[in-house]
Amino acid sequence: MDKLSVLMLSWEYPPRVIGGISPHIYFLSKYLAKQDIKAYVVTCDFPGAPAHEVIDDVEVYRVDSYKSPSPDFASWVYLMNMNMQKETATLIKKIGGKIDVIHAHDWLVANAGIGLKHIFRKPLLVTMHSTEMGRRDGLHATGEKMIHETEAWLTYEAWKVICCSDYMINHVKYVFGLPNDKLVMVPNGVNSHGYIADKDCQTFRSKFALPEEKIVLFVGRLVYEKGIHILINAVPKILSKVNAKFIIVGSGYMKEQLLNIVRSMGLEHKVLFEGFLDNDNLAKLQKCADVAVVPSLFEPFGIVALEAMAAGSPVVVSDTGGLAEIVEHDLTGVKVYPNNPDSLAWGITKVLLNTTYAQSLRNNAYRQIKEKYDWEKIAQDTKRIYEEVLGEYSKSFWA
Repeated sequence: MDKLSVLMLSWEYPPRVIGGISPHIYFLSKYLAKQDIKAYVVTCDFPGAPAHEVIDDVEVYRVDSYKSPSPDFASWVYLMNMNMQKETATLIKKIGGKIDVIHAHDWLVANAGIGLKHIFRKPLLVTMHSTEMGRRDGLHATGEKMIHETEAWLTYEAWKVICCSDYMINHVKYVFGLPNDKLVMVPNGVNSHGYIADKDCQTFRSKFALPEEKIVLFVGRLVYEKGIHILINAVPKILSKVNAKFIIVGSGYMKEQLLNIVRSMGLEHKVLFEGFLDNDNLAKLQKCADVAVVPSLFEPFGIVALEAMAAGSPVVVSDTGGLAEIVEHDLTGVKVYPNNPDSLAWGITKVLLNTTYAQSLRNNAYRQIKEKYDWEKIAQDTKRIYEEVLGEYSKSFWA
């Protein structure tokens, strides 16, 4: 009997890293391969990355992402999907049509995924990592409405819609009016093996902070829904109680606005905007941080919190979305009120001023990571969903 085969579509995959989808695809495909699944990943090309390579038994194909000038991002996405569908169809024919399931990740590959579903009459699954309505707190502009309609079309065409938290299950059900039996929850995961503790991180941390300064770490896009402005507004309140250095890792459209706020407070020496850090340096920083902060206003899951917990950094998070499910207050982290600088400052200082409490959070969080968010378990759950879908598919007219 041939092994089960899955085709994954994503606009990002390492070394192309835009957000959390890239590492998600990398680890999920890797651990599916360990479950004796033949995994193919089709993604966009990237300078210096080969068009085809095998990574941990996963076949990775990088296709032409359309480099000619486009009038706007939406047009580029449409043209990229045309290229992805065309080149993936050629690939599927080349391997004799041996694809059992098509698994698309988010709206950016919707057209390609839906087209391939109908060309080859194979079941389509989609993982909805987020929604435009959630990211924008409503639909305000034409582009946002276009993305929303694309997401709705993708969830309609999908055999199953996978969400990474119970919060996202309810959100997606409400936003797109989906039936219960179409939705399934599989959490995101984290590679805890990538955070082996250093014997001494003092040399590394000295690049960012003085020995007497506590490190408060934020990792994420500098955009409204990530709540970075809440943290910046909380900085003076925290500094009034504890000597700290705030390290901001990430980029986004709010950067200049945030820099101006920091300058107006005269705190440039206390808030460092580091931009993008490679995985090794980011992991070291997460291990050295005294507290990691995730003050999101909208968060489908909260992979950044999970990574911090795996690295052994105590976390302070907004009590919202998937974060509320990941973190147990006073056990594996601290929950604070969303969009509330006073509450955020309270949570951060609570961790920084009590080392025994912070160590307890570290220990409990790491134990939870190993029990609930291991990629091997997540791959097993995903394989089970594939098998259930194929069982239904085999009895349907679609087959």
